[in-house]
Amino acid sequence: MSEKATINISIFKRLISYLKPYKKLFSFAVICTVLLACLGPSRPLIVGRMVDKYIVQSQNSEMLLIWTAIVIGILVIEGLLQFTNSYLSNLLAQSIIRDIRQKLFGHILSFRMRYFDQTPIGSLVTRLVSDLEAITEVFSSGLMDIAGDLFSLIVIIFLMFFSNWELALMTIIPIPILLFATRIFARAMRNSFQLERIQVNKLNTFVQERITGMSIVQLFNKQKQEYQNFEEINKGHRQAHINAVWANSIFFPIVEMLSSMSIALLLVWGALKAGGKSDLEIKSMYGEIISFTLWVHMLYRPIRQLADKFNILQRGTVRAERVFEILDLEKHVQEQGTKKNLDFDKTISFNDVSFAYKNEEWVLKNINLEIQAGTTVAFVGATGAGKSTIVNLLGRFYEFQKGDILIGDTNLLEIDLNYLRKNIAIVLQDVFLFSDTIHNNITLGDPTISREQVIEAAKTVGAHEFIQRLPGNYDYQVGERGGVLSVGQRQLLAFIRASVYNPHVLILDEATSSVDTESEEMIQKATTELTKGRTSIVIAHRLSTIQNADKIVVLDKGEIKEIGSHTELLKIDGFYRRLFDMQFSEQNRKE
Repeated sequence: MSEKATINISIFKRLISYLKPYKKLFSFAVICTVLLACLGPSRPLIVGRMVDKYIVQSQNSEMLLIWTAIVIGILVIEGLLQFTNSYLSNLLAQSIIRDIRQKLFGHILSFRMRYFDQTPIGSLVTRLVSDLEAITEVFSSGLMDIAGDLFSLIVIIFLMFFSNWELALMTIIPIPILLFATRIFARAMRNSFQLERIQVNKLNTFVQERITGMSIVQLFNKQKQEYQNFEEINKGHRQAHINAVWANSIFFPIVEMLSSMSIALLLVWGALKAGGKSDLEIKSMYGEIISFTLWVHMLYRPIRQLADKFNILQRGTVRAERVFEILDLEKHVQEQGTKKNLDFDKTISFNDVSFAYKNEEWVLKNINLEIQAGTTVAFVGATGAGKSTIVNLLGRFYEFQKGDILIGDTNLLEIDLNYLRKNIAIVLQDVFLFSDTIHNNITLGDPTISREQVIEAAKTVGAHEFIQRLPGNYDYQVGERGGVLSVGQRQLLAFIRASVYNPHVLILDEATSSVDTESEEMIQKATTELTKGRTSIVIAHRLSTIQNADKIVVLDKGEIKEIGSHTELLKIDGFYRRLFDMQFSEQNRKE
């Protein structure tokens, strides 16, 4: 428990460090908090003195009216201060969370693809949304309120002892019991918040994956099974929250009971003191008893609220722990090169390159290859041969473990990552489109690319006519992941996207493997246009699409088996010939 407490303190300190840019805002909020903590406890003191002086002793209605107006004025000032404090605290909280969210998202953007392969999307969504919302409450209704409640308690206890130390001691007898109960409650709440965090993460991950893969669920008729799985996870989520409710259900009745006990002790004290005294002496106690009755209510309210705010603080630090875990991940951050001025019209060389996704299970083994500038090189081979891996290495989505990849005489790792990817365009088999317009999906939000450039690129690719037929043409909303478009149409948009960025190196990763014959013809024309005058790498499943390539590289189990033109490889009568004959015979059977 002590170790965990230390970790919490360090996390809390780290959260507080985000206050630095907002010192003025924080200072104003603190001033409001201190004024509120002083004004509130002063009212019972004033009311008690009013009773003693202007009701019991002199019955001065004029002065009573004046002091009543003063109390009302204090209440109005308190209301204004509460409004200001609430506004400033929430403004401060939202500003800090904006900074943390931007920092977290920017950090995630720098991760290697390996991290995303191993981490569920729902887990990252939880970190960026749910966890940060919980942290918001630390600053908006946790930290400032706890400070205000603690200061208010100090002022109340001081005024109680200042007024009557004997009565103050009698009144706070139940406080040690309350502090002990609060400690047990805090421990129970921390455990429940940890469980809640785990269950929220499980629920988000499960829902994200099932909704994304709904076609598979329905295709294999797994709706009932997945519903049952969801039901189990939902039960765990419910139980995590029930644990917190259970702790609250026990704690708050204890607070009310102890508050009533303090009032009872106050009345007992008054009864004992009244014994044997005259009516005038008894009446002189009225103001003091009224003040202490109001103070007791004010004393237990901050303590009860402290428990609430401490819950918020606990929940926020537990969630912050998960956020900081991601922010502290450095091994997944991709190393940046420094060179931003490079001639990409140079030979791309692979020198003894080897790569493994896991340990030494090599996907590529000792790849030695030269791709001349301005030529088209095609990679062919069976599934799992390592074709797409070469693309991923060239775009530095993954880092190779052995060897070197050079562009001219410059090592790929020395090139600035953003500059490298700005000069390499990749058209993937599975085109990802955002839930946005066609124009924005092509430009990816780049304001320097005009509508005219997009239209010109669409005409070059041969997609302008189909876009024009859509409602709103280039402003047509494609839906989530481009679901309202066909596979071929999505591929054509990817070609337009590659064209407007005018890359030096173009990579086509099985861009025609999933499209119909008509779309394939359009894509072939687009390919011919885009590959003119630039270094092009084509990964192909259909050998008919790469017969005009300057060089064809045949891969098998991560190794280069053959290199040559289409005609040369057919003459060798090796791997390529067998692949060609196999596809040719399959095509004949279909016909």
